[in-house]
Amino acid sequence: MKRSIVLTAVAVAFISTSAAAQSVGEKTGVNSVLGVAPSTADFVKEVAISDMLEIQAGKIAEQKGSAEEKRFAAQMIADHTKTSSELKGLVTSGEGVQIPSGLDSSSQSKLDKLRETKPDNFASQYDPMQVSAHKDAVSLFERYAKSGDNPKLKDWAGKTLPTLRHHLEMAQALDNDRK
Repeated sequence: MKRSIVLTAVAVAFISTSAAAQSVGEKTGVNSVLGVAPSTADFVKEVAISDMLEIQAGKIAEQKGSAEEKRFAAQMIADHTKTSSELKGLVTSGEGVQIPSGLDSSSQSKLDKLRETKPDNFASQYDPMQVSAHKDAVSLFERYAKSGDNPKLKDWAGKTLPTLRHHLEMAQALDNDRK
């Protein structure tokens, strides 16, 4: 029993140190589970991709969604366009951090699935996707605001958190209304 506890502790320590060194932890969700702050490069990448996905998914929702989803989507487009612009203003190329110009394969897959969804089934795809995306965003921003290594981005993450928490509440209400 003691041996398994020690092995588990060693495994967790190994994962957390290798995750920080290799950025694998953010991609796999290990950092979130362990409460480890993402690297600045991972934070910027995740925020930029999340914003792009929210904006593009919102545009689809404006076409296929219910009146409530269309209102929510308009808010997501406006707010995530604003955070994208703010992020670009905070990140300078001299810091060795690059803002991605397109979606990663996972996000593109989610977007493709939304595009293929018929309007009658749209809520069953879009609503839970929004809850999940905003839970992830809140976790990402909380961890970076607490322990990020870039003071400007750390401050911005903290200031952006209330809006993201509100988005999560809105997404949960949208998803609950669907059920």
